[in-house]
This record gives sequence, structure tokens and C-alpha cells, in this order.
Amino acid sequence: MTFVQLIECRTSRLDEMNRLMDDWVEQTKGKRTATHAVVGKDRSDASHIVEVVEFPSYEEAMRNSNLPETDHIFREMVALCDEMPTFTDLDVVRDEQLSTETVRRFFETLATAGDLPPLNDLLDEDIHSHDPINPQDTIGLDSARSEYRMWRGAFDFTFTVEDVIAQGDRVCARWTLNATHKGDFLGIPPTGKQVTMTGTTLFRFGDNGKIAETWWQHDQLGLMQQLGALDALER
Repeated sequence: MTFVQLIECRTSRLDEMNRLMDDWVEQTKGKRTATHAVVGKDRSDASHIVEVVEFPSYEEAMRNSNLPETDHIFREMVALCDEMPTFTDLDVVRDEQLSTETVRRFFETLATAGDLPPLNDLLDEDIHSHDPINPQDTIGLDSARSEYRMWRGAFDFTFTVEDVIAQGDRVCARWTLNATHKGDFLGIPPTGKQVTMTGTTLFRFGDNGKIAETWWQHDQLGLMQQLGALDALER
């Protein structure tokens, strides 16, 4: 079970504390067991500092606390605080990464049968899409929808999302597309062939929680080969 430690203190020496944390990260490289740390400053009280540190488990957190470097840094941190820091130990009982769920819903929606939904609950109005299949970037929700309609008109397809990784305002998804070629695609008339294409897509999220930019990378050459578009070249 993931474990989180909440550390609260009051200090007017935040810059020095940040440098101290940098020293700790450097000194414990290869030893520390923390996987994620966030430091926040109270908007209504600039001296109130909150740090949230995530560990794979409580046992790993205790192992981290017992490092000699951690003890040394803690004593220096106390000296920078106006009062003794407080610690709250939390077992994580629910962990939702909303951006990764939005990405999964995006792929599900693209493959939905029938009319393409508006997508305005997922995509920003000014979305930018970078796709090597297009000579120019696609800009704007209407243009993005037109691009998706092109794919949907050419193929009946489903996505299998193999991996999703989130960091900051970006999410990266590795996916596999399984499709039936039913309509014209880049000048290739429908073949009825079953095709598979793998790829990755990097998503950037805007402040409104919607997808603001996408970068697509996919095995277009493999797709064209499966459609028979390269047969003449291979003879």
C-alpha cells in the first residue's frame, strides 16, 4: 500500500530549506526510497510550509528515515524552522490520476461506434495536434474532429491502451490499434483487411483540465505495408 508522509513547519527561510533539500537529494542518491515529493507554501500564510512525500510503503518510509543522511538533514531543517515540524503518517486509500483517466476516455471515445461525439469535454477549443501523417499541425477542435473523422471513415477500429504514464501536465500513452480497412485512406481504396498499428501519444493538459496538445508517433510504414501499398516497391 502506498504511504504518504505530511510534513508541516513554519519558516521564513524557505530558500535555505530548498537548498537543504537539494543537498539531501544529492547525498542520498541511490539510497532514498521516496518516490515523489511536493512542497507547498500557504497562500494565506507564507511562513506555513507543507511537504508531501510519497513512498511505496510504510516500511520503505521507515528505511528512508533511518538513513544517516536523513537524520543529519532533519536536524538542520529544524534549525531553519520557527517551531518544531509536525509529521502526519497517511496510508493511501484512494489514488486517482484524473489526467490518465481522461486519456483512456479519449481513446475509448475515438473508437465509439456511430457519430463522433463533440469531444469538447476532453479537448481544449484551441487544441494543437502534431502528427507525422499531416504536413502541417492540426489546430483547433473542429480541425481535430475532422482528422479523427478521416480515420474513422477509413477504419473500424479499437484501441488497446498498453501503458499510461503521467508527469506534471503531461501524459504519455502507448497503444495498439486493431482495425478493419473499410474506406479510402490516403488514396488507398478499401481492402477489407484486418490491420494492426502500434504507437505512442504524448498529451499536454491545459489549466482547465482538458487536453491542449498532442504529439502522435505511430508505425505508419507498417500500416501501409499491411494495406498492400508497398507491394510494388517490394517486387
